[in-house]
Amino acid sequence: MVRMSADERRESVVRAAMSEFARGGYHGTSTEAIARRVGVSQPYLFRLFPSKKAIFLAASERCMNDTTRTFAEASVGLEGEEALHAMANAYTKVIAEQPELLMMQMQTYVAVAAAEAEGDEGFGESVRAGWMRLWDVVHLPLGADVDDTTTFMAYGMLVNCLVSMGFPPGHRVWEGLYPSARTKGRLEK
Repeated sequence: MVRMSADERRESVVRAAMSEFARGGYHGTSTEAIARRVGVSQPYLFRLFPSKKAIFLAASERCMNDTTRTFAEASVGLEGEEALHAMANAYTKVIAEQPELLMMQMQTYVAVAAAEAEGDEGFGESVRAGWMRLWDVVHLPLGADVDDTTTFMAYGMLVNCLVSMGFPPGHRVWEGLYPSARTKGRLEK
């Protein structure tokens, strides 16, 4: 049996945490479940990460970084409508192939809102920084147009919500989400 380094073990914890938190959320996921999924003891888990919050924030950061990378890679060398379609198609593929990424995003937003409602202002700082990196990666290929970036991100969040609620492909709720001629005219400004 090959022994993993601490960095490799941390990586396996982050992957396991993403899956567990995606299903159960911050409060509904135990560190015991994460440790069990990785195949380590809870005390070892806490040698790798100082707290459950640190594990969650590492998983959340990975989730945002993966999403940011998806958009960045999809839009390389593209601008405007081409970039928009490439990023939207890449994200659609990620949602279909890695649903835990989408669910981790949604759980992250819920966890931040809950923590801040309880007075933990620091919990959201990392998440907001990740969101701003995501915003910037989308913003530039869309011509640094605030309206186009806002629209893209708003549609993305709507897609996240609809997928999270389990609306299947082909359901009538999706009809209004496909690019239309009016969007095309605005992006070609």
